[in-house]
Amino acid sequence: MAKQTVLGRVAQLAKANVNALLDQAEDPQKMLDQLIRDYTENIREAEQAVATTIGDLRLLEEDHKEDLAAAAEWGGKAIAASKKADVLRADGNAAEADRFDGLAKVALGRQLRSEREAKDAEPSIAAQSEVVGRLKDGLDTMKIKLTELHSKRDQLVARSKSAEARNRMLDAAHSIDVLDPTSELSRFEEKVRREEARALGREELAASSLDAQFEQLDSLSDTAEVEARLAALKATT
Repeated sequence: MAKQTVLGRVAQLAKANVNALLDQAEDPQKMLDQLIRDYTENIREAEQAVATTIGDLRLLEEDHKEDLAAAAEWGGKAIAASKKADVLRADGNAAEADRFDGLAKVALGRQLRSEREAKDAEPSIAAQSEVVGRLKDGLDTMKIKLTELHSKRDQLVARSKSAEARNRMLDAAHSIDVLDPTSELSRFEEKVRREEARALGREELAASSLDAQFEQLDSLSDTAEVEARLAALKATT
């Protein structure tokens, strides 16, 4: 069960949908950094699990090797005991020959048991070997995914910074009237024209007032001249 759990975990991590996670993240850069940290830790744990599984496989293989060696050794002992029994029986020592035949049977029984243990272990070794192979493949896939994750993180961060810079530039541009950059100057020019017109009006008003004063002075002069002439006329009559 533990091995299947490890396998399932490796497979799940290897197929992690990074894009779906990023779509739900408020800060994609922080999400990616955390994802990389989590993924790295998961790979470390997976490596330990794979190492343990490989260790278990090597123990099974070692036990299998020892069972085969024991079977061969007991087989050799059975042969030696059987030959000794044949020699003793040929020499007329039946009792001793029977004892060695008995030893041969014991050795053959041990050989049979060792062979059965070795044979019984073979399916487990095959299954464990398959698990180890799948775990190694899954671990390799995880490491490839981590490399891709680092690369994608760097690309997305660079794109994010570029987008932020472009948005700042556009925000600054929107604060200026890009359709009519002289609009402010036009408004100022209109203000100057109004001031100039007011000045002209005041000058014209001032000029008209001065003319009136001179006209009034001319009128007074005419009146004085008329009075003087009247006085002179009276004096001659």
